[in-house]
Amino acid sequence: MLIASLIIVVIALVFATAKLRMHPFLALLLAAFAMALAGGIAPKEAVSLINDGFGSTLGYIGIVIALGTIIGVILERSGAAIVMAESIIRLLSDRFPNFTVSLIGYIVSIPVFCDSGYVILNSLKNAMAKKTGISVVAMSVALATGLFATHNFVPPTPGPIAAAANLDIADSLGLVILVGLIVAAVTAIVGALWAGRYSKANDEELLEQDPISEAVGEEIEEPEPDMTHRPSTLASFMPIIAPIALICLGSIASLATRDAVPGMLASTLIFLGQPVVALAIGVVFAFGLIKGNDRKDRFHQITVDGILLAAPIILITGAGGAFGNVLRATPLGDQLGTALAGLGLGLLVPFIIAAALKSAQGSSTVALVTASTLVAPLLPDLGLDSDMGRVLAVMAVGAGAMTVSHANDSFFWVVSQFSRMKVSTAYKAFTTATLLQGISAIITIYLLGLILV
Repeated sequence: MLIASLIIVVIALVFATAKLRMHPFLALLLAAFAMALAGGIAPKEAVSLINDGFGSTLGYIGIVIALGTIIGVILERSGAAIVMAESIIRLLSDRFPNFTVSLIGYIVSIPVFCDSGYVILNSLKNAMAKKTGISVVAMSVALATGLFATHNFVPPTPGPIAAAANLDIADSLGLVILVGLIVAAVTAIVGALWAGRYSKANDEELLEQDPISEAVGEEIEEPEPDMTHRPSTLASFMPIIAPIALICLGSIASLATRDAVPGMLASTLIFLGQPVVALAIGVVFAFGLIKGNDRKDRFHQITVDGILLAAPIILITGAGGAFGNVLRATPLGDQLGTALAGLGLGLLVPFIIAAALKSAQGSSTVALVTASTLVAPLLPDLGLDSDMGRVLAVMAVGAGAMTVSHANDSFFWVVSQFSRMKVSTAYKAFTTATLLQGISAIITIYLLGLILV
């Protein structure tokens, strides 16, 4: 009944947002409450779960979205985004823009959460789409799937690390990283190929109205970038490079000191590597791009516009977190895990369990942690009791944890709202891409298992 309820609620959610034009924020809150009642949760407790899920999601990503949006507006208005796009095109050519953006996401998401990575790279992606004439939908899917690939397979992202620890392979993280990079490369390529289907798509049919225009109820012409004070290439990249570098260094310091008390240098790097702190430093670098005697007034207006852009994204992302939190509170995950654990399908078992958990509750990290815990005692029976077998089991769990990203996943809403995709477009373009990524990943892992185990 719970599985049937989830299917009905997701269908109703898509119908309400795509056909009835209900705002996703309200639709997600109603979906969360409906699933709470279907799961036997008391109405009072359901409200508490919705509040907790909303708050905990925004506690992680809310300020990051706001700061990242402000950086993005500055990059666009100052002309820095154009400078960055031109530099990347000169370096890598403009023949395969989808693969270029996917490669950027693939690298960035190794130390950076895919949500934060997408926020940071959004303005660069938009500038490259405009410069190359490729659809924003195609570039958005390519970036998102590139980020999603390494997020699920390659430490030091927390999900793969936790899965490796649960499967007693934490001492061989180098092997996990090596195999993870291979599997993630396959999934990133598949995502970029799928994105190519939308390269020449008509964005006017697939995207929503501009959020600022919608918020104030009138059409607003986007200001042209100020190219009279064309920023240097280094200055243009610093608002993006600095946060990414700080987050990378923070991840390395945290990983290196996970079994010891961090010293002053490590503590400083860990502090500066927090996404909120790193993005705040990025805003400081971005402020330097604003030139002219009225730079303070322009910065104030940019901040106002950034907040207007960020507000609906923040609310929708929080509502998606509330929906996922309600699903985690129901017995849905336990029922699916228990039912699938005894199928005896080798590497397919951890994949199916993780995919069921991911699709049911939304969080890839939760799916990685929970599925690896359920699978750990089954490894001998599955023939995966060797070091390489455990590494491939981690990979199989990671493949399942990306299958699929939809309405209960905060990353789905970050991608769709920052890209201004219609919900129906996001399901066709992005959710389908994550399904293809998961399938291609488990096929790759199965083939590796035939060779290595």
